Amino acid sequence: MKSNRYIIPRHCVACLAFIVSLIPSDAYATTGFQQWISDFYRTAAQNGIKRSVYEHAFDGVTSPDPAVLEKARYQPEFTSEIWDYLDARVNPLTIANGQQMAQQHQQTLTEIEQKFGINRFILLAIWSVESNYGAVLERTERLHYVPRSLATLAYADSRRQKFARSQLIAALQILQSGDISTAQLMGSWAGAMGHTQFIPTSYLAYAVDMDRNGSRDIWNSIPDALATAANLLKSNGWRRGETWGYEAKLPKDGMQYEGETRTLAEWEKLGFVRTSGDPFPRPGKKAVLKFMSGADRPAFLMTRNFFILKRYNNSDFYALSVGLLADRLTGNNGLTQPWPRPDGSLTINEKFELQTRLKDLGHYTGEIDGNLGKGSRHAIQIFQAENGLPVDGNPSQLVLEALRK
Repeated sequence: MKSNRYIIPRHCVACLAFIVSLIPSDAYATTGFQQWISDFYRTAAQNGIKRSVYEHAFDGVTSPDPAVLEKARYQPEFTSEIWDYLDARVNPLTIANGQQMAQQHQQTLTEIEQKFGINRFILLAIWSVESNYGAVLERTERLHYVPRSLATLAYADSRRQKFARSQLIAALQILQSGDISTAQLMGSWAGAMGHTQFIPTSYLAYAVDMDRNGSRDIWNSIPDALATAANLLKSNGWRRGETWGYEAKLPKDGMQYEGETRTLAEWEKLGFVRTSGDPFPRPGKKAVLKFMSGADRPAFLMTRNFFILKRYNNSDFYALSVGLLADRLTGNNGLTQPWPRPDGSLTINEKFELQTRLKDLGHYTGEIDGNLGKGSRHAIQIFQAENGLPVDGNPSQLVLEALRK
């Protein structure tokens, strides 16, 4: 679904001009969109959708969602390296929040572990990465009505038309099932829904009524959301009681084996050992050697469960972030080998410090989370302009040292 090099969009005047040029005029969009909705009922009916459900789903929907089109047509301006991607997802805040959630939902997590065989900390890590433990759902201004979003993409985005049509049918089937009302059927611009961000077809395939109240509600029921994630992993072959992989020390010339699959015993004979110094607990299990940064370390021997995590989101970055966060939630100290960060860049603790100092000056109003996105970079630009530094918004050691002074 996503490549290993994550794309992070930012606004720019040229991009917005390009976007606007592609969006049909309001009058044409409204008329054409309404006709499209009318015509699409034929397809919906062929998939078992009742006329009353269809009309209720689109009651009051008269035009495409312009925010969906804008987000779908972002032009990327920069990419995130693995260490920046992980810093935003595996950091003191996500760890502390996850440990709190582990205590708060201990009984639910125990029941899910017993039923599906999925480690509770893996589920908590998925919940964190997908929706920040549900905090994303509280930002209602960023949510979209799913049928309108998917109809917008099916109508106006030729690249996503096939995907959007199939997801729209699934969303209508969810409404027809009675699991959720139209008022609550909210999600991302592309239709990802609930605490664990399932697209409609995945919801239909894996949704679970864990709290036994008669509906599968991943929007409002944490037990349902976490059990649904567990069901996806189990259904795709998760191995109970096994890890996702190991950080490894390389022997001389170890990089030549990148991408190869061997048993852990065979890797050990080649000189690959765990950085913890512990033996591999299941030497007969197979693992794939992976490097995430283009350098010879950190190195990882990935077991089957790593690739099952990619069934949730087909990205090495994603699966590694879930695995590492889960390990930290268990009390593990994390990676022992540093990422090859460029000279002058910040560690995760320094990113937290930078945001804190910018907030103390009144330049930054967001959460102290180590995620140096648009708000943080804008605050850096203000500080740079005030202090005679190059105004590039780059979170560097130079900016942090200036803030410390």
